[in-house]
Amino acid sequence: MEIEQKQAPLIEQFVKQASTLNGPGPALVKLIVEATSHPSLFAFSEILSVPNLLQLQGTESSVYIDLLRLFAHGTWTDYKSNAAHLPQLVPDQAVKLKQLSVLTLAEMNKVLSYDQLLKELEVANVRELEDFLINECMYVVQFAAGRDLRHGQLENMMQSLTNWLDTSDNVLSVIQDKIKWAETMCEEDKKHKMEVKSHLQDVKKSVHSKLASNQFRAQQDNFFFELDGEMDSEEDLSRSKRYFGSRFMHYH
Repeated sequence: MEIEQKQAPLIEQFVKQASTLNGPGPALVKLIVEATSHPSLFAFSEILSVPNLLQLQGTESSVYIDLLRLFAHGTWTDYKSNAAHLPQLVPDQAVKLKQLSVLTLAEMNKVLSYDQLLKELEVANVRELEDFLINECMYVVQFAAGRDLRHGQLENMMQSLTNWLDTSDNVLSVIQDKIKWAETMCEEDKKHKMEVKSHLQDVKKSVHSKLASNQFRAQQDNFFFELDGEMDSEEDLSRSKRYFGSRFMHYH
């Protein structure tokens, strides 16, 4: 995030320098070249709004005001289309303008294709493009970077933010509904588990009760069976006694 933190101090530095320069001399031209070549500076509207820069209008150096406007709002394609009316870029300026062009393309497209980037940046091949994106974009801007707002762009940005807030509110509402549904289902699940547990306890009690009842009946049946057996044995003994008694009387 180092490059993002440097933006405000750098802008303030160049604005102060531009404010102290008087006359349409080479000092203002040099300041514009330095600002548009600086590797950590990506915003130029504040510098462009310094009244002293108007001193360059109507002079041979007025093209440098156009160059500063290009870095504030334009792209590499814009430069190539108007290169005949603009100063020739030094290598650092060319790199910076291509970086700014990537920011503009990323603003307008969620997905950037290699074919589009190769065309817009006029890069010879994919390897060169990847080296530029990695070394000059990703490593340079690791968090986020934006460009100066063009005239009329603020209203569109505000509308986009409003739409984003509305979408966020809708998503939040859906999430809250899902949370309530999950809480309701959780309570119903707990209630169902309690009902199942209670029913299971009732079934256990019923089973134990039936087992106890059946055991008692079995004990009763066994008691009466033994009692009946004893009565049958006594009756058999009595019959035997009567039989032998009658036989004894018969012989005598």
